[in-house]
Amino acid sequence: MNKNDRTIVGFTMVGHGLVHTYELSIPILMTVWLLEFSVTAATLGAVVTVGYGLFGVGALPGGMLVDRYGSRTLIAACLVGMGISFGLLGLAPGIGGIALALAVWGVAASVYHPAGLALLSNGVTERGAGYAYHGMAGNVGIAGGPLVTALLLLVVDWRIAVAVLAIPSIAGAVIGARLEFDETAAVDGPGNSAPAGDPEGGLAGFLADSRRLFTLAFLTAVVLVTLSGFFYRGVLTFLPDLLGEFLAVEFQPAAIEGSPMAEEFDLGQYLYVALLVVGIGGQYLGGRLTDAIEPDRGLAVVFVVLTAIAILFVPVAGAGSLPLVTASVCLGFVLFALQPLEQATIAKYSPPDSRGLSFGYTYLAIFGVGALGATVVGIVLTYASAMVAFLVLAACSTAAGGLAASLSAGYVPAPSVARKRG
Repeated sequence: MNKNDRTIVGFTMVGHGLVHTYELSIPILMTVWLLEFSVTAATLGAVVTVGYGLFGVGALPGGMLVDRYGSRTLIAACLVGMGISFGLLGLAPGIGGIALALAVWGVAASVYHPAGLALLSNGVTERGAGYAYHGMAGNVGIAGGPLVTALLLLVVDWRIAVAVLAIPSIAGAVIGARLEFDETAAVDGPGNSAPAGDPEGGLAGFLADSRRLFTLAFLTAVVLVTLSGFFYRGVLTFLPDLLGEFLAVEFQPAAIEGSPMAEEFDLGQYLYVALLVVGIGGQYLGGRLTDAIEPDRGLAVVFVVLTAIAILFVPVAGAGSLPLVTASVCLGFVLFALQPLEQATIAKYSPPDSRGLSFGYTYLAIFGVGALGATVVGIVLTYASAMVAFLVLAACSTAAGGLAASLSAGYVPAPSVARKRG
C-alpha cells in the first residue's frame, strides 16, 4: 500500500473497530442496568431497540450526507457522537437517560458504514487489502467489545466504565481530523469527482440520485446482500444457545445440570467468541480475494461453500465435540469472508460519487431487512428444529449465490464504473 492507502485504512480500522466495540458492549451493560434501575427485561429491551434501530435506519440518510460532505467529516462526527453518547450514559439519571444516550449512539454509529466503505472504495487503490484489514478490525471490536466491557466492570462502577470507553472514540476523532489523505485517489473519469454538494438537494436530489444508482445490477447486488444479512443475523442470534445445547451433552455433567454453576459454565459462549475471532481470518481472506478475482465471482463460490456448511452443520455438530468445533470454525471463517466480497461487489456496481448512498442502502438492507432473519429462525426453532432452521438459511445462501453467479456471468447488464489501479 502507498501512504494514502495506509492512512485511510488505519483511520477506518479505528472507526470500524470502535463502532462494533460499542455495539457489543451494550448487551453486557444491560445486565447491570436491569439491577441498577429495577426495570423489566421487556422495558430495557425496548430501550435498547431504539438505539439499534437507529443504527440500521440511519445508514440511508447517513449515506446521503457522505456524498454531500465527504467521508472524513462524517467519520469524525460518528466518532465524536459515539464518545458523547457513552459520556451521556455515565450521567444518565434513569432509564429515560439511558434511552436518550443510546439513541444518540444509534444516530452517530449509523453513518459509519456508508462513510467508511465509501472512503475505502474511492480512496484506496489496494482496495481488497483495505477491505481485509477493515473487516478484521470490525471483528476485533465484535469479539473484544464484550470482553473489555466485562473486564472494566470487574474493577470499576459501570458509570466509570462507560466513561473510559468513551475516550478512544474522542481521541480517534481528534487524530483523524489531523490526518492528510485523498478521499478519491482510487477513482477517475467523468462524474467520479469528490463530493461537492448536491445542487438539487432535499427529496428531489435524493430521488434523482437513487434513480441513477438503482440499475438492475445494483438492485441485484442489494437483494444479494439482504439475503446474506438474513443468514448472518439468523445464525448468529441463536448460535450461542445451539452451541451450548450441543456441548452440554458431552461436557456438562448431569450432577450440575440446572444448577447456578451450569448457567455460568456455558461452553457455548466460549465457542461462539472463538467463532467470531476466527472470522478475523475470514475477513482477511475475503479482502485479498477481491484483488485476485472479480468479487461477484468470489461471492458465488463462497456462497456455495456456506450452503454446504449450513446443510451439514447439525449432523456434524451432533457427531461429537471435535466435529462441532470444526464445523463452527468453518462457519465463522466462511461467514465473515463474505463481507469484503459483498462490499467490493456493491462498489463494482455503483458510481464513485454515489458510494455513500449505495452503502447507505446496503446497510439499511443488511441491518434492517436482514434483521428479519432472527425472527424467522426464532419461529422455526420454536415450532420445528435446528436442522430445519439451517435448511432455511441454506436456501437463503443458495439464492444469494445464484444472484452472484448471474452478475458474474454477465446475465445482468452492468454500468461501467471507473477505477484507478494502484
